[in-house]
Amino acid sequence: MFPLGSVLFPHMPVLLRVFEDRYLIMLSRILKSEPAEFGVVLIERGQEVGGGEHRFAIGTVAQIAQLETTDALVGLVAEGDRRVEVVEWLEDDPFPRADIRVLDELIWEEELRPLRERAEQTVRRALAQASEFTDQAWSATVELSEQPVAAAWQLAAIAPLGPLDQVTLLRATSMRELLDTVIELTLAAAQALDDAARDDPSIEDDLDGDADWLDD
Repeated sequence: MFPLGSVLFPHMPVLLRVFEDRYLIMLSRILKSEPAEFGVVLIERGQEVGGGEHRFAIGTVAQIAQLETTDALVGLVAEGDRRVEVVEWLEDDPFPRADIRVLDELIWEEELRPLRERAEQTVRRALAQASEFTDQAWSATVELSEQPVAAAWQLAAIAPLGPLDQVTLLRATSMRELLDTVIELTLAAAQALDDAARDDPSIEDDLDGDADWLDD
C-alpha cells in the first residue's frame, strides 16, 4: 500500500517520485509480478514521508505503466484500476501492507446518459469558473474517455473538489450515485467560490457573468 496526500480514481493516472527506502523495497518486490500494482489510499492525518500517518480505508489499485530510474529516485506513472477497501492494516514490511477486499464495479446503464451529460457540463463550467481565480490541475476542455464508466470516474477526478469530497465520490455504490454526487458536490464548490469571490469587490463584477449557471 502507498498512502498519499491525494485521491486516485479508477481510469486516472498518478505520477510518483519514489525515494524512501521502504517504497523502493516495495517496488523491487511488486515488479516481480505482472501486472505490477499497489494500493493507493488517502492520508487522513500525517505526512507522506517518514511513516506514522493515519489513512482512509478506501482506495484504488494502481498499475504501473511506466518506470524510470536515477541514482536518487524512481519515477513512475501508474493508472488507477479497481477500487478496494482495507479490511485490516498489517505490520509494515517495511512498507505499509493491508488485507483488502475489492469493491464492486459500477455498472453503466444507457438511461444514465442524460445524467452523465449534466455532470460533465457541471464539472466543465465549474472548472472554467475556478480557473479565473486559482490555478487548476485540469482544463475545462480536457478530453474524456469514450467509455462511459471511465468517463464518469474521470469527471469525479477532475471536478474542482477537495480530497474529502473525492473520498466520498470514491465510495459510490452505483453509477447513478456517483453522477448525482459529482453534480451535488461540484455545484456546492462552485457556489462556495462564488460566495468567497463576492467578498472581494475587485472581482465581483468579473464573476457575475459566470455565476448565473449555478441557478440553472
